[in-house]
Order: sequence, then C-alpha cells, then structure tokens
Amino acid sequence: MRILVVCGAGASSTFVAQRVRHAAHDQGLAYIAFAGTEQSLPIDLDAADVVLVGPHLGHALERIERDAAPRGTTVVLLPPDIFTDLDGTRTLALVRAAVGGSGGPLPAAEPAPAAPTTSEPDSDGHDI
Repeated sequence: MRILVVCGAGASSTFVAQRVRHAAHDQGLAYIAFAGTEQSLPIDLDAADVVLVGPHLGHALERIERDAAPRGTTVVLLPPDIFTDLDGTRTLALVRAAVGGSGGPLPAAEPAPAAPTTSEPDSDGHDI
C-alpha cells in the first residue's frame, strides 16, 4: 500500500510519513509512506492508494477528495493532535481503518490462464 502524507510545505508530512513507515515495518506490513505538499498533490495522487491530509489543510479536503475519487484513492483528514503520535501506530491504525482494516498488501492481479501445452492437432490439422 502506498500512503501519501500531505501538508503545506512538506516538513510535518515528512515526519508523519517516516513514523507510519516505521510502524508498518514493525507490524510486518509492506507499506510505502511518502510526503508531499498541497502543490505536488496532483502529481503525487497517481502514486498513492491513501492520502493522509494534514489537519491544517481541512479547508482543501473537498477538493482533494474530488481529485482522488477518479483514481480510487482513499482520503483521510488527520486529527489536530496527530503530530503527538511519535511511533506512528495511531496514524497507521487510521490508515487501516480507512481501507477497511485489511492492512495487507494490495491484491495481485489474477494470472492469465496457461496456454495449452499439448501437441494434438486441432480440427484443421494444426498443432495446438
């Protein structure tokens, strides 16, 4: 799962992303968390499954949700005291709750069916 943490200038989001990354690693989850800014959001959205929005960007939440919707990206507004989550576990719990608590990696695509391996002729006499 790819988690984008967005704030105004990128400083506080860097700390939150790092803490979430460590918490996920400690729980054996192969999550990627990275920081972004409100200005980089249109580009960063393409690489995210979940967007954590800094509490000071509440005014932009509707726009962020509108931009994220066509991509199927989940948006979570972080609570005002999120920066006190020093080990990232509370933030990670918010992410897991937002995506249905699955917490696991994104499902892999179904493999394509294997082609027949027999060398029997078809009705036209060609090997299949």
